[in-house]
Amino acid sequence: MKFKKLFASFSPTKGQKEMAMAFVPTAAYFGLASLLTLVYFSDWRLITNYIPLYNTKYPKESAK
Repeated sequence: MKFKKLFASFSPTKGQKEMAMAFVPTAAYFGLASLLTLVYFSDWRLITNYIPLYNTKYPKESAK
C-alpha cells in the first residue's frame, strides 16, 4: 500500500512528457532496425521469402 502511494506521488512534468514524445520516433526506428537485424541473422524464411532479391537464395520448388 505504501509503495502504491509513493508511486502515485511521482508524475512526469510537462518537459518530461515533451522529451518522451520526442523520443518516440527514434525508439520506433531503433525497434524496426532491431527487428530487421533479427530477421536477417536468424534467416527467418517465413519473412524473408517476401523480401525482393533476398528470396533468390532459396531454391524454388518445381511445379509437377
